Amino acid sequence: MSPIRKFALAATLGFAAMQAQAANVLVVLSDANHLDLKDGKVFPTGFYLNELMQPVKLLLDAGHHVTFATPEGNAPTLDASSDDKMYFDNDVTALQAHRALLSKLKLTSRSESPVVSLSRVAQMGYANFDAIYVPGGHAPMQDLLTSPELGKVLQDFHARGKPTALVCHGPIALLSAMTDAPAFTQRLAATGHAVKPADWIYAGYRMTVISNAEEQLAKSLLNGGEMKFYPQTALEQAGGVYSSNTQPFTSHVVTDRELITGQNPASAVGVADELLKRLK
Repeated sequence: MSPIRKFALAATLGFAAMQAQAANVLVVLSDANHLDLKDGKVFPTGFYLNELMQPVKLLLDAGHHVTFATPEGNAPTLDASSDDKMYFDNDVTALQAHRALLSKLKLTSRSESPVVSLSRVAQMGYANFDAIYVPGGHAPMQDLLTSPELGKVLQDFHARGKPTALVCHGPIALLSAMTDAPAFTQRLAATGHAVKPADWIYAGYRMTVISNAEEQLAKSLLNGGEMKFYPQTALEQAGGVYSSNTQPFTSHVVTDRELITGQNPASAVGVADELLKRLK
Protein backbone atom coordinates (compact mmCIF):
# COMPACT_ATOMS: atom_id res chain seq x y z
CA MET A 1 0.00 0.00 0.00
CA SER A 2 1.37 3.41 -0.95
CA PRO A 3 2.23 5.93 1.79
CA ILE A 4 -0.55 8.20 0.54
CA ARG A 5 -3.15 5.43 0.79
CA LYS A 6 -1.87 4.44 4.23
CA PHE A 7 -2.21 8.05 5.39
CA ALA A 8 -5.70 8.29 3.98
CA LEU A 9 -6.74 5.04 5.66
CA ALA A 10 -5.27 6.13 8.98
CA ALA A 11 -7.07 9.46 8.75
CA THR A 12 -10.35 7.71 7.97
CA LEU A 13 -9.98 5.29 10.86
CA GLY A 14 -9.00 8.13 13.19
CA PHE A 15 -12.05 10.13 12.19
CA ALA A 16 -14.28 7.09 12.66
CA ALA A 17 -12.82 6.54 16.12
CA MET A 18 -13.49 10.15 17.03
CA GLN A 19 -17.07 9.81 15.82
CA ALA A 20 -17.54 6.59 17.78
CA GLN A 21 -16.44 8.36 20.97
CA ALA A 22 -18.84 11.26 20.52
CA ALA A 23 -21.74 11.21 22.95
CA ASN A 24 -25.18 12.76 22.63
CA VAL A 25 -26.02 14.78 25.72
CA LEU A 26 -29.58 15.83 26.45
CA VAL A 27 -29.69 19.32 27.96
CA VAL A 28 -33.02 20.01 29.63
CA LEU A 29 -34.14 23.55 30.42
CA SER A 30 -37.31 25.09 31.80
CA ASP A 31 -40.10 26.53 29.68
CA ALA A 32 -40.72 29.13 32.39
CA ASN A 33 -39.69 32.77 32.29
CA HIS A 34 -40.72 33.43 35.89
CA LEU A 35 -41.03 31.88 39.33
CA ASP A 36 -44.22 32.18 41.36
CA LEU A 37 -43.38 33.36 44.87
CA LYS A 38 -45.37 33.58 48.09
CA ASP A 39 -48.25 36.05 48.37
CA GLY A 40 -48.88 36.06 44.63
CA LYS A 41 -45.60 37.77 43.78
CA VAL A 42 -43.73 36.86 40.60
CA PHE A 43 -39.98 36.84 39.94
CA PRO A 44 -38.80 37.14 36.30
CA THR A 45 -36.12 34.51 35.70
CA GLY A 46 -34.87 31.79 33.35
CA PHE A 47 -31.59 29.89 32.99
CA TYR A 48 -28.22 31.23 34.13
CA LEU A 49 -25.85 32.00 31.28
CA ASN A 50 -22.73 30.39 32.74
CA GLU A 51 -24.59 27.38 34.12
CA LEU A 52 -25.83 26.52 30.65
CA MET A 53 -23.08 27.71 28.37
CA GLN A 54 -19.92 26.74 30.21
CA PRO A 55 -20.83 23.02 30.22
CA VAL A 56 -22.31 23.21 26.70
CA LYS A 57 -19.14 24.80 25.32
CA LEU A 58 -16.95 22.22 27.02
CA LEU A 59 -19.09 19.40 25.64
CA LEU A 60 -19.03 20.80 22.11
CA ASP A 61 -15.30 21.52 22.27
CA ALA A 62 -14.77 17.86 23.26
CA GLY A 63 -16.62 16.75 20.12
CA HIS A 64 -19.87 15.67 21.76
CA HIS A 65 -23.35 16.37 20.44
CA VAL A 66 -25.93 18.33 22.39
CA THR A 67 -29.71 18.14 22.08
CA PHE A 68 -31.71 20.86 23.82
CA ALA A 69 -35.17 20.22 25.22
CA THR A 70 -37.83 21.73 27.48
CA PRO A 71 -41.04 20.07 28.70
CA GLU A 72 -43.18 21.86 26.11
CA GLY A 73 -40.52 22.59 23.50
CA ASN A 74 -40.59 26.37 23.97
CA ALA A 75 -37.50 28.53 23.58
CA PRO A 76 -36.00 29.01 27.05
CA THR A 77 -35.43 32.41 28.64
CA LEU A 78 -32.09 33.83 29.77
CA ASP A 79 -32.10 35.29 33.26
CA ALA A 80 -30.78 38.77 32.43
CA SER A 81 -29.08 39.11 35.81
CA SER A 82 -26.76 36.21 34.91
CA ASP A 83 -25.37 37.99 31.84
CA ASP A 84 -22.52 39.32 33.95
CA LYS A 85 -18.75 38.88 34.03
CA MET A 86 -18.90 38.03 37.75
CA TYR A 87 -20.07 34.53 36.78
CA PHE A 88 -17.01 34.12 34.54
CA ASP A 89 -14.35 35.06 37.11
CA ASN A 90 -14.70 38.67 35.94
CA ASP A 91 -13.24 37.65 32.57
CA VAL A 92 -14.97 39.84 29.98
CA THR A 93 -13.53 37.81 27.12
CA ALA A 94 -14.99 34.60 28.54
CA LEU A 95 -18.35 36.27 29.02
CA GLN A 96 -18.37 37.45 25.42
CA ALA A 97 -17.35 34.03 24.09
CA HIS A 98 -20.16 32.23 25.91
CA ARG A 99 -22.66 34.95 25.03
CA ALA A 100 -21.63 34.59 21.36
CA LEU A 101 -22.11 30.81 21.46
CA LEU A 102 -25.58 31.22 22.92
CA SER A 103 -26.41 33.62 20.09
CA LYS A 104 -24.99 31.22 17.49
CA LEU A 105 -27.08 28.34 18.80
CA LYS A 106 -30.24 30.54 18.70
CA LEU A 107 -31.61 28.81 21.78
CA THR A 108 -33.67 31.76 22.94
CA SER A 109 -35.03 32.64 19.51
CA ARG A 110 -38.82 32.33 19.45
CA SER A 111 -38.72 31.44 15.73
CA GLU A 112 -35.40 29.61 15.24
CA SER A 113 -34.69 27.81 18.52
CA PRO A 114 -33.55 24.19 18.03
CA VAL A 115 -35.21 23.19 21.32
CA VAL A 116 -37.54 20.18 21.18
CA SER A 117 -40.18 18.99 23.62
CA LEU A 118 -39.59 16.11 26.03
CA SER A 119 -42.40 14.21 24.29
CA ARG A 120 -40.32 14.52 21.11
CA VAL A 121 -37.31 13.22 23.03
CA ALA A 122 -39.37 10.17 24.00
CA GLN A 123 -40.24 9.64 20.33
CA MET A 124 -36.56 9.89 19.41
CA GLY A 125 -35.85 7.23 22.04
CA TYR A 126 -34.08 7.67 25.36
CA ALA A 127 -31.52 5.11 24.21
CA ASN A 128 -30.17 7.68 21.73
CA PHE A 129 -28.86 9.81 24.60
CA ASP A 130 -25.80 9.07 26.70
CA ALA A 131 -26.20 11.64 29.47
CA ILE A 132 -28.45 14.42 30.69
CA TYR A 133 -27.58 17.87 31.99
CA VAL A 134 -29.89 20.34 33.74
CA PRO A 135 -28.62 23.88 34.42
CA GLY A 136 -30.01 26.22 37.03
CA GLY A 137 -31.46 29.65 37.33
CA HIS A 138 -34.69 29.80 39.32
CA ALA A 139 -36.83 28.60 36.39
CA PRO A 140 -36.55 24.83 37.17
CA MET A 141 -38.36 25.61 40.44
CA GLN A 142 -41.41 26.56 38.37
CA ASP A 143 -41.90 23.51 36.16
CA LEU A 144 -39.08 20.94 36.00
CA LEU A 145 -39.63 19.72 39.57
CA THR A 146 -43.09 18.37 38.67
CA SER A 147 -42.66 17.56 34.96
CA PRO A 148 -43.92 13.99 34.34
CA GLU A 149 -42.05 13.91 31.02
CA LEU A 150 -38.78 14.73 32.71
CA GLY A 151 -39.54 12.19 35.41
CA LYS A 152 -39.73 9.48 32.74
CA VAL A 153 -36.37 10.51 31.32
CA LEU A 154 -34.72 10.45 34.74
CA GLN A 155 -36.21 7.08 35.62
CA ASP A 156 -34.88 5.61 32.38
CA PHE A 157 -31.42 7.09 32.89
CA HIS A 158 -31.38 5.90 36.50
CA ALA A 159 -32.29 2.35 35.47
CA ARG A 160 -29.48 2.35 32.89
CA GLY A 161 -26.93 4.12 35.10
CA LYS A 162 -26.45 6.95 32.60
CA PRO A 163 -24.71 10.12 33.80
CA THR A 164 -27.23 12.58 35.23
CA ALA A 165 -25.76 16.03 35.90
CA LEU A 166 -27.46 19.07 37.40
CA VAL A 167 -26.29 22.36 38.90
CA CYS A 168 -27.48 25.11 41.29
CA HIS A 169 -31.32 25.10 41.22
CA GLY A 170 -31.22 22.37 38.56
CA PRO A 171 -31.16 19.44 41.03
CA ILE A 172 -34.71 20.33 42.10
CA ALA A 173 -35.69 18.59 38.85
CA LEU A 174 -34.86 15.26 40.52
CA LEU A 175 -38.18 15.51 42.35
CA SER A 176 -39.96 14.89 39.03
CA ALA A 177 -38.97 11.23 39.28
CA MET A 178 -41.46 10.77 42.15
CA THR A 179 -44.82 9.15 41.52
CA ASP A 180 -46.64 12.28 42.72
CA ALA A 181 -44.24 15.22 42.66
CA PRO A 182 -47.05 17.82 42.52
CA ALA A 183 -48.56 16.57 45.80
CA PHE A 184 -45.14 16.55 47.49
CA THR A 185 -44.27 20.10 46.42
CA GLN A 186 -47.73 21.48 47.15
CA ARG A 187 -47.64 20.13 50.70
CA LEU A 188 -44.13 21.47 51.20
CA ALA A 189 -45.17 24.91 49.96
CA ALA A 190 -48.28 24.95 52.15
CA THR A 191 -46.85 23.61 55.40
CA GLY A 192 -43.08 23.62 55.16
CA HIS A 193 -43.06 19.84 55.59
CA ALA A 194 -43.76 16.97 53.21
CA VAL A 195 -43.99 13.23 53.69
CA LYS A 196 -40.93 11.40 52.42
CA PRO A 197 -42.05 9.35 49.40
CA ALA A 198 -41.43 5.64 49.46
CA ASP A 199 -40.61 5.40 45.78
CA TRP A 200 -38.13 8.20 45.03
CA ILE A 201 -35.28 6.67 43.05
CA TYR A 202 -32.70 9.11 44.45
CA ALA A 203 -33.47 8.51 48.14
CA GLY A 204 -30.20 7.90 49.97
CA TYR A 205 -28.08 9.50 47.24
CA ARG A 206 -25.49 12.06 48.27
CA MET A 207 -26.25 15.30 46.43
CA THR A 208 -26.03 19.05 46.53
CA VAL A 209 -28.07 22.02 45.35
CA ILE A 210 -27.94 25.72 46.15
CA SER A 211 -27.96 25.83 49.94
CA ASN A 212 -30.52 27.45 52.21
CA ALA A 213 -27.72 29.72 53.44
CA GLU A 214 -26.90 30.82 49.90
CA GLU A 215 -30.59 31.41 49.16
CA GLN A 216 -30.74 33.70 52.18
CA LEU A 217 -27.64 35.59 51.07
CA ALA A 218 -29.10 36.06 47.58
CA LYS A 219 -32.61 36.89 48.78
CA SER A 220 -32.31 40.49 47.58
CA LEU A 221 -32.51 39.19 44.00
CA LEU A 222 -36.20 38.45 44.62
CA ASN A 223 -36.99 42.15 45.10
CA GLY A 224 -38.75 41.65 48.40
CA GLY A 225 -40.40 38.37 47.45
CA GLU A 226 -39.98 35.01 49.14
CA MET A 227 -39.72 31.55 47.63
CA LYS A 228 -42.37 29.01 48.57
CA PHE A 229 -39.62 26.65 49.72
CA TYR A 230 -35.90 26.21 49.23
CA PRO A 231 -34.52 23.37 47.09
CA GLN A 232 -32.17 22.12 49.82
CA THR A 233 -35.13 21.60 52.13
CA ALA A 234 -37.11 19.87 49.39
CA LEU A 235 -34.36 17.42 48.48
CA GLU A 236 -33.62 16.62 52.11
CA GLN A 237 -37.27 15.96 52.90
CA ALA A 238 -37.51 13.77 49.80
CA GLY A 239 -34.72 11.57 51.12
CA GLY A 240 -31.56 13.07 49.61
CA VAL A 241 -28.36 13.17 51.69
CA TYR A 242 -27.36 16.81 51.39
CA SER A 243 -23.75 17.99 51.12
CA SER A 244 -22.66 21.63 51.25
CA ASN A 245 -19.54 23.69 50.76
CA THR A 246 -17.95 25.43 53.75
CA GLN A 247 -17.80 28.86 52.13
CA PRO A 248 -20.91 30.19 50.32
CA PHE A 249 -20.83 30.45 46.54
CA THR A 250 -17.61 28.49 46.12
CA SER A 251 -17.54 25.46 43.86
CA HIS A 252 -18.86 22.21 45.31
CA VAL A 253 -19.53 19.09 43.24
CA VAL A 254 -20.94 15.85 44.59
CA THR A 255 -21.00 12.51 42.76
CA ASP A 256 -22.91 9.40 43.77
CA ARG A 257 -23.39 6.56 41.32
CA GLU A 258 -24.79 8.07 38.09
CA LEU A 259 -25.64 11.36 39.76
CA ILE A 260 -23.46 14.49 39.45
CA THR A 261 -24.67 17.62 41.24
CA GLY A 262 -23.17 21.09 41.64
CA GLN A 263 -24.16 23.55 44.35
CA ASN A 264 -24.10 26.97 42.67
CA PRO A 265 -23.00 28.95 39.59
CA ALA A 266 -19.34 28.50 40.54
CA SER A 267 -19.84 24.71 40.30
CA ALA A 268 -20.87 24.59 36.63
CA VAL A 269 -17.40 23.92 35.24
CA GLY A 270 -16.71 21.29 37.88
CA VAL A 271 -19.94 19.48 37.00
CA ALA A 272 -19.03 19.64 33.31
CA ASP A 273 -15.55 18.26 33.99
CA GLU A 274 -17.01 15.31 35.91
CA LEU A 275 -19.54 14.68 33.15
CA LEU A 276 -16.80 14.72 30.53
CA LYS A 277 -14.90 12.07 32.50
CA ARG A 278 -17.96 9.81 32.38
CA LEU A 279 -18.29 10.25 28.61
CA LYS A 280 -14.76 9.11 27.74
